[in-house]
Formats: sequence, structure tokens, C-alpha cells
Amino acid sequence: MPQLARRVGRAKPSVIMQVAEKAKRLKAEGRDIISFSIGVPNFLPGEHVYAAAREALAKDSGQYGSNRGTDALLDAFIAHMEALGLSGYGRANCSTGIGAKHVIYNLAEALLDEGDTIVFPTPYWTSYMDIAEIVNAKVDLLACPASQDYKVTPAQLDTALAKKPKVFLFNNPSNPTGMVYTRDEIVALADVLVKYPDTWIITDDIYNRMLFDGLEYANFMQVHPQLRERTIFIDSLSKTYGMPGWRVGFMAGPESVAKAITTLNSNHITNLPEIVTAAAIAALTGPQDVPTEKCAEFQAKRDQVMTVMNAIPGVVCPRPQGAFYVFPDISCAFGKTHGGVKIGNDVDFCNVLLDAKGVACVPGSAFGEPCALRISYTCPTPQLVPGLTRIQEFFAELA
Repeated sequence: MPQLARRVGRAKPSVIMQVAEKAKRLKAEGRDIISFSIGVPNFLPGEHVYAAAREALAKDSGQYGSNRGTDALLDAFIAHMEALGLSGYGRANCSTGIGAKHVIYNLAEALLDEGDTIVFPTPYWTSYMDIAEIVNAKVDLLACPASQDYKVTPAQLDTALAKKPKVFLFNNPSNPTGMVYTRDEIVALADVLVKYPDTWIITDDIYNRMLFDGLEYANFMQVHPQLRERTIFIDSLSKTYGMPGWRVGFMAGPESVAKAITTLNSNHITNLPEIVTAAAIAALTGPQDVPTEKCAEFQAKRDQVMTVMNAIPGVVCPRPQGAFYVFPDISCAFGKTHGGVKIGNDVDFCNVLLDAKGVACVPGSAFGEPCALRISYTCPTPQLVPGLTRIQEFFAELA
């Protein structure tokens, strides 16, 4: 029979979704499962978002929309960026997608030819590697272990950019670590970036509204405006507004890039649905009390998780200041056993933890860091303490 295209062989199913599906299956079988696996915010947007969607449904035109996104949606996104300190953008600089992942995939298609190099720090969001492999790009990873708070250093970046990669991909706040770069750290990295004008810069900053401890969001373009000529900013409604299933992502950058993404949209998706667009506009322009309240709630949950992580002997867990993840180094468990089952690596650890204690986490190797695991603490609040207690008990039972 005819063969599939080679690129399909490079595509991999999401490890995160595999863990989540296993947890769901065990729960359906009657197991008491607490999931710290999938990165969904687990809250719903404000009523004004649903009201806008209902009104749009009642007035549905049934027509095709704009490949770029409606003017009203683009204007709402531009106003959102201005509130973040990213000003001077017009509609021609922007485009939309079916979630930020779709935008990143389109950017990979638009910026990377086969064999071009993309560089990004490790730990990384799983889809970065998957997308790079699908488009057959070379990947240069910058190892950023727990000992350096999972953050890339200016020296590492300088060495990598000296090799003239086509794209540098940067994620702040970080998934999977929850780490946030301070303004001083952004300045130091931006000072390096200005030295290498042949590299595109993608800033995947979809957690920009989920910052803790009084930290303020910072971007390379704020400290070196000349970087705007080759920087693409990515955002999404999913995490901030509790709307992952609505699938709305944005990009802002040079007009040539926005035009390319819009052209790809015309071949991939045509447009965002009219009802989704109305909900997105309402989320961006309406009351912001839900995102504000949830950010405070996540900070409190972060504190609870860190209290437990810090109490487990041998575990090293840099303190995150954003998103809703912690990323503890659990390599102290490697070589030990639980209930007679040996733990040789992070995958073993997560499998034994799930089987023995009913707690689902994602192994760090899915993010390029096999010494760790990711805990997403967006579960219902009543499940948080029991889940953390089970993890603490699991470590205490290792032999």
C-alpha cells in the first residue's frame, strides 16, 4: 500500500496527554486518582464571556471570517499588549491561530527551512521539540538544570547564538518550571541578542498575567526596542482566562511575519469561528476580576506545594514565581525501590507513584530534563493537600 509521508514518522503524541489519559482510565476503573499532570487552569471565564458568545450565536452570520482575525479582536489584543508595556503595534503586525500551539507551528513553517537550527533552553515545553522535528529543523538545546534555577544564562545564549541559529525560542514564565525571568535577567539576555541580528526571536509568553510575589512582566523589546524588527510575541487566552478549549492564540511581530502567518491560516484554518471571536473579545476587554483572583489563588497553591517539596529530603525544587507548575528534581529517588519495584529513572518514578499512590505527574524527560517531574497544581483545591501528602508518603516509603 502507499506509504505515509516521512514527516508523520517524526510526529509524536503528547506525553502529557498520554499520562492524563492513563490517569483518566484508572479513575474510570474505580481508582482514587489525583491528577497533577495536564496543564489546564481548571477554572471557567467570567459570565460576560458566555454572554458575548450567546449574543454572537443569536446573530451568527454563517459567513467566512478574516484569515488574520477580525479588526475588533486584533484591537483588543493590541490593547492587551499595551497594558503589558508592548506598544506601537498595529493590526498589520498581528495575526491569530487556533491556540498558541497552532501559532508556534505556523511560525515554524514560516521561519524554518529544513535543516535550519532552532535553539531553546531545557527544560522546554514538549511541543517545541515535536514541532521542530516535524518541520525537520535542527535543535540546539541549552541545558538549564535546577542548579541554575532552570534559567538560561547570558553566556550560554552567547555561545549558542554565535553559531547563527535561524530562531531563538524563549518561554517566560516557563512551562514546565514556573520560573520567571526578572527584568535584570531579561536585560542581560537582551544585551546578548542585539549582537546577533540574523536570528529570529520568538517569545512564548502565554503566562504573562500569572506572576507571583509582586513580579512584573518583562520582555526583550522593552529594554532593547530595536529587537522588535525580528521578535515575535506569542500570547493566548487559554491560561489567563480559563479558556483552553476555546482555542485562541495570538502573535505580534514584523508585518512580513504576520502576513506569512495570515497566509498560512488561509490554507490551514481560514478563520477563527465567529462565536469564539466574540468570546475572546469579551475576555480581553471585559472585567478582569477572574484572572486576578485566580492568580492569587495559584500563588497560594504554589506556597502549599513548595512547603511540601522543601520538606522532602533530597528533593531540589527551585521556587517558581509564575504559571502553575513546580518542577522538582527527584533524582534522589533513582536506584531506590518502592514496594519492591525499582525506580531507575523519572518515567519509572511517575509510573510507580501513579500505581502505588494514585497521583499522576509528568516525567521530566518529556520536557528534556530526566532528573525531574512536573506537578501542575491546578487540581480542585480539596485534592491538593491529599495529593501532596501522598507524594510525601511515597518518598518516605522508598528503600
